[in-house]
Amino acid sequence: MRSRLLPLLIVLSAGLLLGLGVPLAVSMAAREQQRVVVDRIDDTARFASLAQFVTARPVDGSLASAENRAAREEQDERLATLTEELARYHQLYGIRAGVFFRDGRAMAASPDGWSVPAEEPGAEAFAEALAGRRSHDPAQVWPWSDHRIAIASPVIRDGDVIAVVLTSSPGDQLGSRILRSWLPLAAGEAAAMLLAVIAAFRLTDWVLRPVRTLDKAAHDIATGKLASRVAASGGPPELQRLAHSFNEMADHVEDILEQQRAFVADASHQLRNPLAALLLRIELLGLALPDGSAEFASVQAEGKRLARVLDDLLGLALAEHSAADMQVTDVAALVAERVDAWHTLAERRGVELGTAGNTAVTAWTDPVALSSALDAVVDNALKFTPAGAAVTVSTEANGEHVTIEVADGGPGLDEDELERIGDRFWRSGKHQNMPGSGLGLSITRALLTAGGGTVSYAPNEPCGLRVTFTVPRTSP
Repeated sequence: MRSRLLPLLIVLSAGLLLGLGVPLAVSMAAREQQRVVVDRIDDTARFASLAQFVTARPVDGSLASAENRAAREEQDERLATLTEELARYHQLYGIRAGVFFRDGRAMAASPDGWSVPAEEPGAEAFAEALAGRRSHDPAQVWPWSDHRIAIASPVIRDGDVIAVVLTSSPGDQLGSRILRSWLPLAAGEAAAMLLAVIAAFRLTDWVLRPVRTLDKAAHDIATGKLASRVAASGGPPELQRLAHSFNEMADHVEDILEQQRAFVADASHQLRNPLAALLLRIELLGLALPDGSAEFASVQAEGKRLARVLDDLLGLALAEHSAADMQVTDVAALVAERVDAWHTLAERRGVELGTAGNTAVTAWTDPVALSSALDAVVDNALKFTPAGAAVTVSTEANGEHVTIEVADGGPGLDEDELERIGDRFWRSGKHQNMPGSGLGLSITRALLTAGGGTVSYAPNEPCGLRVTFTVPRTSP
């Protein structure tokens, strides 16, 4: 869930920052360009005023030739001043500038030989100025674009456009200014994005912390730790209500299971005495029957089987109800002790029973519960292993855990049966004629779970079943 929620929050934050930053960046670029355009408009207006004096009509022919010559000299002087201003302007700013007559001839231009551009945007600006109005604002320049900025203003005399002042500025300088103006914005966006990512991590942790707590509590309850509960004190209000509901559900489930265990334990205990009396009466009745009566033997066997089932039910209820006495235990020594206790039965059945692996390894477990679980599995292995085969109990230290494997040489189980092994009252169809109640492995699992251990089942090669106990080496 974290892998889905966190990217979603980051993408939303990035989208919000981009939604605010991109329009701001466009506005900043437009503002920078507007400054340049205003400067160019002022420059063209100044050059247009100078050009008006250059194009002033000379005195008419009725005046003396000396006066006409003086007027022409003054006009030439004004043209020279305009040409000098344009040259200095180009030298200082690198901007092309010129005054052109309506037919495109240059009155004065810098650099020398520069003419009205035939391509956009200069041609369009020149045409707009010929119509008697200043050219429109040029297209927006970006740091990655390379087009020029053309501004044109008309030179008007007596209401007529007699010339046009045209300037053409390189766009790279404006692009550099725009890029520099964007740097603080980019730094601010990066800082805001970093803060958004940190906030997304914190928000995700705040939202998912109760979910992780719920998940852990649900796993604990699923593995038999029914006392696990959730502290409903963090996260959104909806998850706090969910935590309260989860605790109520866990209390209800624990009460139901406690009632079930109490019922099983009480029923098993209460039925033992009547069943013992019934078996005694059956034996007394058997004295009046002829020896070898098949019906009597069948009734007696069923009675004894019922007694074993009641004993196993009581053992399962006690195993699930009792608290584990956790302590540091020499597992290898405990295994050796239990294997030695079963040697007599193994020799009687012709089964080779032995140990393997570490001879000294400690773990954190309940020694009584582990002994009982080991007895149940070894008993089961000896029951199904034929004479001449072997049952091996090995102990190994694997990192933070200790494993105990009981491998037998019996017929084993197929994949479907391995999925059901350990269920209450379940027995393989191949072993229905063997004595047992189907509760032994359920008791084993209950004993190990109470001590923080686990049990698993797998086929043994070349045949048989391998049961693996796993117990922690340190305190849970």
